[in-house]
Amino acid sequence: MPLISIVVPCYNEQESLPIFLKELDGVVRIMTRQDPGISFEAVLIDDGSADKTLAVMKAEAAAAHPYAIRWHSFSRNFGKEAALLAGLQHAKGDYVATMDADMQDPPSLLPQMYEILQTEDYDNVATRRTTREGEPPIRSFCARMFYKIINRISKADIVDGARDFRLMKRPMVNAIISMGEYNRFSKGIYGWVGFKTK
Repeated sequence: MPLISIVVPCYNEQESLPIFLKELDGVVRIMTRQDPGISFEAVLIDDGSADKTLAVMKAEAAAAHPYAIRWHSFSRNFGKEAALLAGLQHAKGDYVATMDADMQDPPSLLPQMYEILQTEDYDNVATRRTTREGEPPIRSFCARMFYKIINRISKADIVDGARDFRLMKRPMVNAIISMGEYNRFSKGIYGWVGFKTK
């Protein structure tokens, strides 16, 4: 019976977190209807939020959801990379998704991502931005230059527009957790560990 963990780093997400979880509820119900053998958990990491994110997490963990919610809270803001690592360390799933709570990572993609891992020879399914529409031109230019430079000076393959939203099999998660870097760059680590990415 596979368990899918959803890791969500949160910083000042008191308003968006309930919206995200409501959307996730619907996706989980659809997936468990299609395959009653799947179960889910959400691992929420409060990255030292200055608003009521932690109170919202506690309330959501006590509310009725079609999956368990576990939360962890940092003593201060350590940054998204630290929150992602903590979430991966606490996730128990055979599959682990990393997602943002601000709805830029649509939960509606999870069924398709899971299907790919079930039917094709990949270790993880990743997402990327295909357009920078609405972004200031200087920001778009800097982002494109960053990906060009990082791929020239590094052996890690980082796709332009790569996001942290991905679904990974447990062996890849274990490899990421085992890396002892203090100053982490997850997009680089995902490519560095050498697993097959769709």
